[in-house]
Amino acid sequence: MTNPIKGGSVIRDVPLEKLLGREPVTNDLDEISNYIQGAIVLVTGAGGSIGSELCRQIASFAPQRLILLGHGENSIYLIASELASNFPNLPLTTVIADIRDQARMQLIFARFVPQLVFHAAAHKHVPLMEDNPGEAIKNNVLGTQITAACAHQFHAQRFVLISTDKAVNPSSIMGMTKRLAEMMILATAQSSATKFSAVRFGNVLGSRGSVIPLFKRQIAEGGPVTVTHPEMVRFFMTIPEAVQLVIQAGALANRGEIFVLDMGSQVKIDTLARELIRLSGMRPDDDIKIVYTGIRPGEKLYEEILTDREGALLTKHNKIYISTSQHIDKQKADGLLKELAALADAPDNQEIVSKMSAIVKGIDEGHYS
Repeated sequence: MTNPIKGGSVIRDVPLEKLLGREPVTNDLDEISNYIQGAIVLVTGAGGSIGSELCRQIASFAPQRLILLGHGENSIYLIASELASNFPNLPLTTVIADIRDQARMQLIFARFVPQLVFHAAAHKHVPLMEDNPGEAIKNNVLGTQITAACAHQFHAQRFVLISTDKAVNPSSIMGMTKRLAEMMILATAQSSATKFSAVRFGNVLGSRGSVIPLFKRQIAEGGPVTVTHPEMVRFFMTIPEAVQLVIQAGALANRGEIFVLDMGSQVKIDTLARELIRLSGMRPDDDIKIVYTGIRPGEKLYEEILTDREGALLTKHNKIYISTSQHIDKQKADGLLKELAALADAPDNQEIVSKMSAIVKGIDEGHYS
């Protein structure tokens, strides 16, 4: 397959696996199917890149019912239509809801009583969240708190939070909110029969917010391809690989684990851009120029998968690790979240950021155990 490029040339379609720099991780599908088959499963953020792939893979394991929850009606319609076509015998329920609406979420849990909850709903775009820290808190932290509380209240068996390597020593608002969401999950797990866990992974190749769709569009337009910094590196995964990890984590979860994937070595964004240009049938710097635009607010040159206080234990899956996270006191965590909630609508973004930074620092230094 080829696609037209501006000016009449064509570019080749590039399998994303070729950009990964390592073999994709595979998972124990029998173990996955055992806990999903016959279960009532809720996926939040079901219309997003990760959420929709979660729905596709979960559907193949024959759950009793799959509930697709999202805030955007069009994306939910699209994934629901696809699943109805590919899995005509699977009972599907579409729910348009805001995870920040506690009353609405409680009604949903009371009505459907999901046994498995995969929480993918989040604001993920790093530069946008730098300008909207209050919204990042309300969605990524308080929305997660509400959803997790519902899972506990209505006796869900398992709850898996989609987290990110940006939560480790975070420099961005998005990363801080994801670290706070992890904290809340760890705290809730201490006194709940629900098996709470979180999964950290790196950038997802091909997701709507990733660099690959941007690079492909820039290549199709004849360039230039924009790279923030020649030395910037990231961990990368494919969408199916990331989703298999999330589902596998649900099978491995016991109480309050943060799962981390062995994603190999970090890859230079510059190398990724050049390889994509070559695989598209072009020559970097000659056919397609590369322009360095500078690091954006909240970005780091490199990401990490563990904090300074965390170690990692190997699970029975040789590519999945459990971070040895510290205990988080539930009462302290709830008090901190109340303070953040009171600030979420503050007109001064700096006040919000300062408070959030102080809390995250306290978590990572073990002050809330």
